[in-house]
Amino acid sequence: MILPGRRQFRNPLGPSEAEVRANVAGEASADAALALHEAGIETEEPQVPLDLTAAAFFDVDNTMVQGASIIHFARGLAARKYLKSSDLLDFAWKQIKFRVTGKESSVDVASGREKALSFVAGRSTAELARLGEEIYDEVIADKIWAGTRALAQMHLDAGQQVWLVTATPVELAQVIAKRLGLTGALGTVAESEDGVFTGRLVGDILHGLGKAHAVRALAVREGLNLKRCTAYSDSHNDVPMLSLVGTAVAINPDTDLRELAKNRGWEIRDFRTGRKAAKIGVPTALLLGAAGGALAAVVARRREHAV
Repeated sequence: MILPGRRQFRNPLGPSEAEVRANVAGEASADAALALHEAGIETEEPQVPLDLTAAAFFDVDNTMVQGASIIHFARGLAARKYLKSSDLLDFAWKQIKFRVTGKESSVDVASGREKALSFVAGRSTAELARLGEEIYDEVIADKIWAGTRALAQMHLDAGQQVWLVTATPVELAQVIAKRLGLTGALGTVAESEDGVFTGRLVGDILHGLGKAHAVRALAVREGLNLKRCTAYSDSHNDVPMLSLVGTAVAINPDTDLRELAKNRGWEIRDFRTGRKAAKIGVPTALLLGAAGGALAAVVARRREHAV
């Protein structure tokens, strides 16, 4: 029992509050990913012999998809008037700051979390999945890195599971995985009751340590040998996940990840044509496109209102 007025001290040897949230987010992500996967399983016999203890884990933004998937989805939502234009620009600006600095601001993360939760609160999980499918076909399908998709197919052809791992809501991440013919997706889990979002997260946004927890939890549930697994990412923030598996590959890496990959002997694949360059130049080029798309959506909406 906590006595009133008694100051509480956290055990310095125990996990921090952020670490606890990351662990809860990872566990919830693994549970949700498997539930969505099992719901979509087809009865056809597998085309290739299954390799039951190996899998591949792919980050999404700038690894599998050009740009930030949440901005692409937000553009589609704004076009449907589910989001305000100001929210779309805010999303884009935070992504630009993140890609240029390579660091996530706790304030930006918290702000993004609140906006996302306020949008989904009271809406059905089925509605979000339906919107995700529409927006994928309209916006994201043409933004898949062909080289990364080929790597994923290589693992599928070897009979291995292939999972996306992303901070994007799990329902939207599952849409991308399904469209690409992958096993499933680990993503951020928003709490729902009777198929309706409550407006609360389970744990936290799935990023950094949360991704590593999710991969580890999924490996336990699926009987995977992490030493036989492979992980792919573009971001230094995903080092916990990359360090968890036997084979780590840096895809379109940021400056910090490229340096670390060289030091650790990790393979580096860069699919950005003529863009293996500057610390600021590459992220800015990638994200000005996202911001430009956001601005275009805002202008289009204003023209609609002017008509």
